[in-house]
Amino acid sequence: MEHPIETSALSQAGKAAASLKTTVDGPQTNGETSRWTPSSWTTKPIKQDVVYDDRKAVAKALAKLERSPPIVTPTEICKLKKSLEEVALGKAFLLQGGDCAELFDYCEASMIESKIKLLLQMSLVLAYGGGKRVVRIARMAGQFAKPRSSPTEQHNGKTIHAFRGDNINGYDPDERTPDPSRLVSAYFHSAATSNYIRASLASGIADLHSPLDWELGHVKDSRIKAKYERIIDSITGSLRFMRTVGAVSASSGLETVDLYTSHEGLLLEYEQSLTRRLKTPVTQRKGQVATETDDLPERESTGSDGGKEWYNTSAHFIWIGDRTRALDGAHIEYFRGIANPIGVKVGPSMAPDELVRLLDILNPRLETGKITLITRYGEHKIASLLPAHIRAVQRSPHHGKVIWQCDPMHGNTFSTAQGIKTRNFSSILSELSSALSIHRENDSFLGGVHLELTGEAVTECVGGSEGLKDVDLSTNYTSYCDPRLNEKQALELAFLVAESLRGR
Repeated sequence: MEHPIETSALSQAGKAAASLKTTVDGPQTNGETSRWTPSSWTTKPIKQDVVYDDRKAVAKALAKLERSPPIVTPTEICKLKKSLEEVALGKAFLLQGGDCAELFDYCEASMIESKIKLLLQMSLVLAYGGGKRVVRIARMAGQFAKPRSSPTEQHNGKTIHAFRGDNINGYDPDERTPDPSRLVSAYFHSAATSNYIRASLASGIADLHSPLDWELGHVKDSRIKAKYERIIDSITGSLRFMRTVGAVSASSGLETVDLYTSHEGLLLEYEQSLTRRLKTPVTQRKGQVATETDDLPERESTGSDGGKEWYNTSAHFIWIGDRTRALDGAHIEYFRGIANPIGVKVGPSMAPDELVRLLDILNPRLETGKITLITRYGEHKIASLLPAHIRAVQRSPHHGKVIWQCDPMHGNTFSTAQGIKTRNFSSILSELSSALSIHRENDSFLGGVHLELTGEAVTECVGGSEGLKDVDLSTNYTSYCDPRLNEKQALELAFLVAESLRGR
């Protein structure tokens, strides 16, 4: 039986967050904060905020989160940081994908497995075709909240809260009032999803000794299926040869892979509550360049072998959205103090000099691979915007330190004549192809791709080899937010990217 949580158990940082979340007056203190703390973001202007009616309920939820164990560990986070360093150096490629916005109902075995399998299938194609190791990050186990252009909408002549994600409110119009207990539900759904991901990987879902155990699911297109099967046949043949000559065994490490979790760090009260000062693995305490103006948290001495840092333990990787990246804003203030690798969405409104200032704030120690720049312009804007951003970074101390990742989804969303939100596969491919070309033309390289996708047979994006049209969208459109690539479209995109990476 769970003991009731007293709000008095809430930390001072949590109390600052709880107070802020129940007022529309903004930050509770004036002036700038020079020294970072997990709650120093509460002194900054904030966008995309959620205001709750019940302060006591907020405090109770945050107290529960503060007492809960981490979902991920510093060892896992630092392992990802090392892999992302290789991506920044051009030795690996980053594949990041998953739902636009998870629902609590997605915390179900078959749906989790379908996403794992799709990401693994795509990474197999990219690794084989591109000739590089692939780092896999899922938009899973926490990607619940979504920013909105308006906090309210009209329903049956009444103004109601917009649906902001399962960790804030419900999709049903009667459940639109923000409910702080959903923050706790989000934690447990994230923890359960993360646990099942680990268990599935440990149980051999990605075992390359038997790749044909990976069910192809809804991939019926004979051309895509034949390409995938040829890759599987080639890998199977290589493994068979290696076993024959004694170069591979049952314990050779081919039974599993790494799959990390990520989400947009939108609800700072949730992120703060899962931010912990933890010991950094010894192997990770090297190669960081301190600056004279470094006002980040000091590393706490824990003996002769190193110290502690602040880790966001809700996910391995979190990112800042295009709507919340104000230089003097709460989100940048929070993100600048955590040791996790982080992403930043870079859109048309980002000025080149602003991008460099943002990097100065978020990565003053110039850690290679610390920052992933997730560009999202739209197929018709990328050619006029990306080159200037590349050159600005190249002229700065951050040259060679960042990962350039293309998000070809968000800048290519439109609504059909029937008012259905969708994306065209050809536009997605066009922006991605342009990103590859523009980087090459500017002595740079594209380090990764960021996609909204699902392993289900949805009909949300038009185009692709199956030729989905506007009239087909209603067949199986299940997203409560933005449209996602289905399995067939995602695999097709992986093949095309792999061919481009090889310069075909």
